Amino acid sequence: MKKLVWSLVIVALISACGNSTEKEERLSVDLIENNSTGEEGVQSDNDNAPFFEFVEEVKNFGQITQGETITTVFRFRNVGKSDLIISSAQGSCGCTVPEWPKEPIKPGANGEITVTFDSNGKFGMQNKTITLVANTIPNTKVIALKGEVLAPTK
Repeated sequence: MKKLVWSLVIVALISACGNSTEKEERLSVDLIENNSTGEEGVQSDNDNAPFFEFVEEVKNFGQITQGETITTVFRFRNVGKSDLIISSAQGSCGCTVPEWPKEPIKPGANGEITVTFDSNGKFGMQNKTITLVANTIPNTKVIALKGEVLAPTK
């Protein structure tokens, strides 16, 4: 009986924040690997690297009722000197699903990352992050969505 209970718990945990079953097209991570950490004081070998400039890195959706789904758009510009390639975008939980441009973003061009948050089963203050992996220095960028989920009225 204990094995059955533990098996159900494991299955529930995996499905609660698991990845989408929909197969995603991904660019090779070879395109985004770099040896520079982008830390302050570290000289970059690539002065021509692409660079994100977001209009907002954190979006506040305010208050919503539990069960509502919201969608928001994070707008950015490539202010670097070469094409910006996003190889993946991952939400901190299965309730936060990002969609990102699969094609390279030219220098000076704009792009958008659409994020959908499903508040089903959530309550209280929420802070969900989306981690982008790209050919920037450093090669990860974190953006966030926050707000409060209220209990539904009867």
